[in-house]
Amino acid sequence: MRLDGRDPAAVEQAAEQLAAGELVAFPTETVYGLGARADDDAATAKIFARKGRPTGHPLIVHVPDAAGAGAFAAHLSPVAERLIDAFWPGPLTVIVARAPDRGAAAAGGQSTIGLRCPAHPVAHALLDAARRRGVLGVAAPSANRFGRVSPTTAAHVLDEFGDDLLVLDGGACRIGIESSIVDCSGAEPVLLRPGMLARERIEAAAGVALGEPTAASPRASGTLEAHYAPDAKVRLMPTAMLKTALQVIGPEALKLAVYSRSIPSGVAPGLVHRRMPARPEQAAHELFGVLREFDRAGIPLIWVEEPPPGPEWDGVRDRLRRAAAA
Repeated sequence: MRLDGRDPAAVEQAAEQLAAGELVAFPTETVYGLGARADDDAATAKIFARKGRPTGHPLIVHVPDAAGAGAFAAHLSPVAERLIDAFWPGPLTVIVARAPDRGAAAAGGQSTIGLRCPAHPVAHALLDAARRRGVLGVAAPSANRFGRVSPTTAAHVLDEFGDDLLVLDGGACRIGIESSIVDCSGAEPVLLRPGMLARERIEAAAGVALGEPTAASPRASGTLEAHYAPDAKVRLMPTAMLKTALQVIGPEALKLAVYSRSIPSGVAPGLVHRRMPARPEQAAHELFGVLREFDRAGIPLIWVEEPPPGPEWDGVRDRLRRAAAA
C-alpha cells in the first residue's frame, strides 16, 4: 500500500502500524528504510524475516532527535556527542554502547548499537508521530531483499516487496547511498562505512583522526564484503582496462551494460551505456537507480569504470566494490 508521505493522515496511519509492531517503509535522505519499532524485539524480528537478513547482522535505529539517542545508548562518549551535534539530523550513524535492556534484536545481539537521526521531513514526521504512541525508535535497514540494491524511490520498494507493505512515498532520496557509520564505542573513533560526508569533515567535528576497522570492530550494517548487488554480475574496471575490453568485444555487447565517465556513447553496436556523472554527489544520487535500470532491461553483465581517486568518491567506490564482490 503506497501512501503520500506529505499527507498527515498517512503519516499517522503509518505510525499506528509501527506502534502495533508492524512494518512500514519510509524515505530518508539516503535510501528508503524498512522500519519496525526498535524497542520491541518481536517487531524487529519481522524486518529480518521480510528481508531474508541474518539476525546477527545489525540494524540502524532511527531516532527523532539527539535526545532520543538516550533511549538506546548506555552512554555517549564525548566524540559521539560532538558528531551528533555536528551532523544530526543527517547521513551519519554513530555506534555506541547499548542500553542493556533495549534494542538487542536491532543490535544483532551485540553490546553496541547504531543510531541515526535522518534528515527527511517524512521520516521526521513519522518518528515524531510514532514517539507520541510510545515508540522510542525505529530500526530500519534499506527496504530491499538482503544484499541487494538499495531503494531510492517508493516504486523500488514496491518492486522488492509488493503491495502488502505500507510504503510512505516521500519522492526520490536526495543523497542516494547509505549513511557514513562511525564506531564511537572504543578508545578511538573508527570509520566503518563511508558515505557522502567527507572523512575530513567527520574528523574535524570529532576532534581526532578516524581509525581503521579491525577484527575487533563491532559488526555494522552494510559492511559485508558482498552487498548492494543487482541481479546482473558487476565488474569494476580501471579506465584503461575498460577501454581495452570494449575494443575487443563482439556481438555479446548486446548483453552488456557499461556505466562510465570516460567512454563515449556508441563505442560498440548494441551496447547499453550510461554516463557516470563527474561529481560524486550526483553519482551517488543515481547509482542504485542505474543498477536497477540495467536489471529491468534484463542485462546479465555490467561493466563499471572505477571512480576517480580521492576521498570524496569513497562512498560510491565502497558500494561498487561490494556490488562487484557479490
